[in-house]
Amino acid sequence: MIHILLEGYDIDAVWLYDELKKYIKPTHTVVVVAFSFRDNRVKSITDWNLLYSKENGKYYDGITGGFASYGIPEENITFINYFTDTKESAAQKIEKADIVYFLGGLPDRMMDRIKEFNLYDTLMRHDGIVMGYSAGAVIQLSEYHLSPDGDYPEFRYYKGLPYLDSFYIEVHYEGTDIQNESIQRVIAERGKTVYATSLRSGAILVDNGKIKLIGNVKVYNKV
Repeated sequence: MIHILLEGYDIDAVWLYDELKKYIKPTHTVVVVAFSFRDNRVKSITDWNLLYSKENGKYYDGITGGFASYGIPEENITFINYFTDTKESAAQKIEKADIVYFLGGLPDRMMDRIKEFNLYDTLMRHDGIVMGYSAGAVIQLSEYHLSPDGDYPEFRYYKGLPYLDSFYIEVHYEGTDIQNESIQRVIAERGKTVYATSLRSGAILVDNGKIKLIGNVKVYNKV
């Protein structure tokens, strides 16, 4: 199984492309799990469409355009829509996909909605590529932490999808005191390696358990 943990949805960035093209192929089908939105921003199908719909979605072109650079046509990309999909249709989209793609936003709310749609087991059965950026990266860990920021005022651990459990990630790393304190806390409390992916310039690839760091990623271990 392949896991790709990213900083942003610019998956066609020069520093990423040569590595990812070894895995992302033109024949692949993609399901975009668009469940990480903020409750105060998306309250209806209209709000959801403003972010993800083909007609006027803010992020649609960026998401589909990134995959287009790997030769994947737009018709091979489907979105799970929180407001119009059923539990059955959402599961079918995942089962048919070669690539499951988790978006950025709020990882804990994404996990809540995954459970609401009974998709946990379906996602865990997926044996192709799982990829995602920001929230979509950390949710691939059995447990992840979030450093204090505008969305999460306190440091805390959360349960993700138990695909990966040998390390933690500090996303959007800029070397701030808050981030460094969080990293040291994770090392002290969990005793595992923390990979800090620099803002929009670092990624982690896990190919059947083998970890490869791409771009600017700092490694922190217990001393």
